[in-house]
Amino acid sequence: MANLKNLSERIKSVTSIQQVTKAMKMVAAAKVKKAQDKMEISRPYSKNTQELICRILPQISSTDISLVEKRDVKNIGIIVISSDRGFAGSFNSSVIRKVEKEIEKIGKDKVYLFCIGKKSSEYFSKRDFNVKETFFDFWKDMNYETASEISNSFIRAFEQNDIDEVHVVYNRFKTLASQELMMEKVLPVDFTTDYNAKDYNYDYEPGQKEIVSTLIPKHVTVQMWQQLLESYSSEEAARMIAMDNATENAKEIIKELKLEFNKARQAAITTEMLEIVGGAEALVD
Repeated sequence: MANLKNLSERIKSVTSIQQVTKAMKMVAAAKVKKAQDKMEISRPYSKNTQELICRILPQISSTDISLVEKRDVKNIGIIVISSDRGFAGSFNSSVIRKVEKEIEKIGKDKVYLFCIGKKSSEYFSKRDFNVKETFFDFWKDMNYETASEISNSFIRAFEQNDIDEVHVVYNRFKTLASQELMMEKVLPVDFTTDYNAKDYNYDYEPGQKEIVSTLIPKHVTVQMWQQLLESYSSEEAARMIAMDNATENAKEIIKELKLEFNKARQAAITTEMLEIVGGAEALVD
């Protein structure tokens, strides 16, 4: 009976967990839909800003625009975009592993980290990496100002010559079932797309250089906003899949436990019947 009681409690426990994971899957599905809508809306704006800069940049001297200045690379900044919460499969661990591999290649003393999300902030801070800035507890109310604050932090470090290059590691959203781990260079800004200036006969006010000098920092912020949206969409998609898998696993465990419970109950009934028959035979004797 003790075994039956234990199995019954385990079935109840796993059933409760299944209900939680199912609810978390539904919440994640609702969040990923909202995040995906924002992400898809921002993509054209991000692309058009870059295209405009690419059209103008070849026509002007960019020597006085600090964010396109290429230097001898001594120190590198890496923006690590993770999440505040777990239960999202390998979403955070894949980002952290990628960053650690890059640090091993470059050298720990030459890398400065800008950790976005509690998971990466706690991981790298506890292991004595050079964490320059941390940002977390903002995903619920994330807006463009959040991206602006983050981009200002590493733009400031670049302009003060604390770092000579900036890269970002994040998950890019592809589909609900697929996210792509990315590492992209952020600074210095490199516009390699070749636009034919003759095709764009525009007049620019106040002037091409002034426009580009204003647009490039904005472009960096827009890219960061896009990367945050991509990462958040990927996080919720990964959590939805993880919770769906957990729900299905719980279903299988409950099935196995019920089978074991029924076998144990049948064995207990058989044992009791044998004891009754044995007792009856003893009385006859």
